Amino acid sequence: MVGFDNGSEVGRVLDGRLVSRINADLTSTMDLTTANFLPENSGIAFMGDTKGGAFDISSDVAAKILEAEGNPNGRPNNDVVRPWVNGLDITRRPRNMWIIDFGVDMSEVDASQYEAPYEHICQHVKPVRIGNRRESYAERWWIHAEPRPAMRSAFQGTSRYIVTPGISKHRIFTWSALPTLPDHALFVFVRDDDYFLGVLHSRLHELWALRQGTSLEDRPRYTPTTTFETFPFPWPPGSESAGDPRVNAIAQAAHVLVEQRDAWLNPPDTSEAELKKRTLTNLYNERPDWLALAHRKLDVAVLDAYGWPHNLSDEEILERLLALNLERAARQG
Repeated sequence: MVGFDNGSEVGRVLDGRLVSRINADLTSTMDLTTANFLPENSGIAFMGDTKGGAFDISSDVAAKILEAEGNPNGRPNNDVVRPWVNGLDITRRPRNMWIIDFGVDMSEVDASQYEAPYEHICQHVKPVRIGNRRESYAERWWIHAEPRPAMRSAFQGTSRYIVTPGISKHRIFTWSALPTLPDHALFVFVRDDDYFLGVLHSRLHELWALRQGTSLEDRPRYTPTTTFETFPFPWPPGSESAGDPRVNAIAQAAHVLVEQRDAWLNPPDTSEAELKKRTLTNLYNERPDWLALAHRKLDVAVLDAYGWPHNLSDEEILERLLALNLERAARQG
């Protein structure tokens, strides 16, 4: 909806209350729409890979392709066949899916040297992609539609990364290990330290994400441009000190949270029927005491890193984050 106002009306009503102003995000207190992009947060968050065709395969198909030998280039097929995750693997149970991935610029000649993977996509991808109206998708049909070269470049030198579903009832952050390729339904944060995951998974960042993001029906949508790239971390990313006890407290709390969560998700000697019920969505729907206490410990550690009281209301937290955002943005021009 787009609305216009000539300024003649003095009184304003929002949600049945008289207010002095109405902001662009339909609030009447602080205006979070004034938050600025922070250059310090660039080069960390990415949308996952967009495959643009049936490149994904089941574990059974992957096993057969990986077992195939005798490629003309003498290379194994695991060069181009790797594990793959999307939002369902995070919010529900891992499905053990795989994907055929020829990277960002492999030529068709080189791709064809991997016989079994190439033959599979000739059958399942090529017939659809060669008719695509976008010329680059049709001409390079064996390459994913949007392979995210910047994300792949950022992966160099790391063994794991943080993911969150783009659209999810609960704002969940968890680890994924390379060489697993993340789907475009996930947003990726190329950091491998518990401290960074801890700040992302804190109440402070969740409040910011809920107000700065959008929604699909009743499910919040994470939007890196308005959410992550404007969020002021306790210290600009990369400038936090590994020896700082406040950084270590966040890292420890995040590590324990993930450890406890993983233990609940995958208890030993559990039936398949029971495991199907043990998903992150179900866990956060129930939010048992141990999970709430683990998050509370994490939130306290993050508040300490900012030097803020533990009893701040949601609005007070957002006010302080906005002030910090504006201060940092002004300092960085």
